[in-house]
Amino acid sequence: MKSNSLRIGIVGCGKIADGHVEEVAKISGANVVAVCDRELLMAERIAVRQGIDSHYDDFTQMLSNERLDVVHITTPPQSHLPLAREALESGCHVYVEKPFAMNVEDAQHIIECARSANRIVTIGHSFEFDPLSVRARDLIDSGAIGDVVHVESYLGYNIAGPFGAVLMAEPSHWVHDLPGKLFQNNINHVLHKVLEHVHDEKPVVRAIARRRSQTHFADVRDQLMEELRVIVAGKRTTGYATFSSNVSPVRHYSRIFGTRSTITLDYGLRTLVFDRAETLPSAIGRLLPPFAQSREHSREGFRNILRFARADFHFFAGMRALFERLYDAARAGGDPPIPYREILRITAVMDEIFVQIREDGDSP
Repeated sequence: MKSNSLRIGIVGCGKIADGHVEEVAKISGANVVAVCDRELLMAERIAVRQGIDSHYDDFTQMLSNERLDVVHITTPPQSHLPLAREALESGCHVYVEKPFAMNVEDAQHIIECARSANRIVTIGHSFEFDPLSVRARDLIDSGAIGDVVHVESYLGYNIAGPFGAVLMAEPSHWVHDLPGKLFQNNINHVLHKVLEHVHDEKPVVRAIARRRSQTHFADVRDQLMEELRVIVAGKRTTGYATFSSNVSPVRHYSRIFGTRSTITLDYGLRTLVFDRAETLPSAIGRLLPPFAQSREHSREGFRNILRFARADFHFFAGMRALFERLYDAARAGGDPPIPYREILRITAVMDEIFVQIREDGDSP
């Protein structure tokens, strides 16, 4: 590397950039030294808030001036390919926020650039490294739930929240120009949890999408669908992914069904709960499960209290763990934290979903 401490630059100074800066600050041997945004005021504001030395509105100039080791790309996906290519060709390792690229062809191009430059690129699948996901992976590897048969992954979205409100107020918002629109900006979080267990290179994918809102803008906002259901079927394992902008309360969870038991991971409540088969006689077997579930939730609640007391109860814990793996690989010349095959598989599945929902929307 160019220095003992990794020099990090961030391009794209929207809301998520603050999260990146704060998590990098918790990592020994890494330091955000520069930020960049086309709107110089945005870059200046985060530099002042976070105590960052330099800010730019010209990405090429930042790369030239700062001798960066790693670049975090937190811009809209339309810009991911040119920014990643330029950063890689400048000798930087690259972290790309989801979605990785506009389509699988762009994703392949970014990965080819990384290989040609002998640099590492990864995608912001932070929940893959969340403590809950790590625990679940350890349980599955130990055989605690048997063979995985089916996975359900659910993500609720508040369309009236800060991002959704801006999206619905501005017909020129960049999300409206994405092939998958709102879904493309969010469904990585549900799909990678399914595809982790559906190992087929090209699983069967079936998707439907709907719009429930009755508002009529007479512009591109009327094309914004809010509900998505996706079935992913492999030879041995199936998955079901749901994205909803209308269900309340907003939740984010996954459920992994095994041949011995089922586990539910709630990423909002920070709990991992077992649902085991009953072995007692039928009448008693129907009485006791609610108490067993209560015990499971109580155990998880106390675990979270202990983590909070140790100052280890963080929403972005998975993001920090992914940063650490990228930085370690960058220093040692190791493998990327997320295999390129997985990045391409999820991007290809997303492409297929967006083709299907467009065709579904065009049908009478």
